[in-house]
Amino acid sequence: MMNRRTFLETATTVTAATLLANKFSWAAGEHKIDKIGVQLYTVRDLMKSDFDGTIAKVAQVGYMEVEFAGYFDHTPQQVRATLDKNGLTSPSCHVEYGLLAPDKWPAQLESAKVIGQSCIVNPWIPEELRKTDDDWKRAADTFNRAGEESKKAGIQFAYHNHWFEFLPENGKLPYDTLLKLCDKNLVKMELDLCWITVAGADPLKYFDRYPGRFPLVHVKDVKTLPKITTGGPQNFGDTVDLTEVGSGIVDWKRIFAQSDKAGIKHYIVEHDHPKVPLESIKTSYEYLSKLRW
Repeated sequence: MMNRRTFLETATTVTAATLLANKFSWAAGEHKIDKIGVQLYTVRDLMKSDFDGTIAKVAQVGYMEVEFAGYFDHTPQQVRATLDKNGLTSPSCHVEYGLLAPDKWPAQLESAKVIGQSCIVNPWIPEELRKTDDDWKRAADTFNRAGEESKKAGIQFAYHNHWFEFLPENGKLPYDTLLKLCDKNLVKMELDLCWITVAGADPLKYFDRYPGRFPLVHVKDVKTLPKITTGGPQNFGDTVDLTEVGSGIVDWKRIFAQSDKAGIKHYIVEHDHPKVPLESIKTSYEYLSKLRW
């Protein structure tokens, strides 16, 4: 028979083991995205004809955050009112490279303040301005200057990549040049997890080398990887086989398991060319809302 002392010792051991098992179980499979966002470029055609109605439908899907890529002739005050009406926030927006100019940048910062955005992202450098390594160095200088001004306004500046930043330029990767030359406090990165995958690079390696530099990520999937050839320009933007999140080849659990190291705060769904935009963002949302890692 088990005496009282033996019983208590056994119970204590079992309880400790159970708690330890539960702890590791939680760590391994109970992390999830609290607020799923969407880049409204995905529903841009709908936004052109029905700005308010499209944002309302995005909120009805379950999204809590939206990232803008243009306001379709709406004032910052009107945009903010639409967001408030639908219980949404906009942590970030995309602006053209030309709007980083000293005479235009202050207006972008003021607009972001009104809307409630904490980050402004440049998503694209015109091709004619990124042909050489020196061009990328000049871009880094522009980003640092814009980042310093935005920091004073209480707003973070960031850059969003495509695939070409991971293709060698005179033996160097432009993305590495930006990360090296941009001040880590002034310029953050919105890492497009699909495009870096398409280019054959590994986001985890960048998380290891540059921890905390990636507060935003674009969550976008692809069915197959394109063939990358040596030399010459390569445009995957209109040819790569994009798909809804969770139905492609990107290993989301592997990537998101390193979210803390990367510094990820905002997970933003995007599909550049969805056949049915609202159905596309709903499919991606349903997958991400159930994802655990």
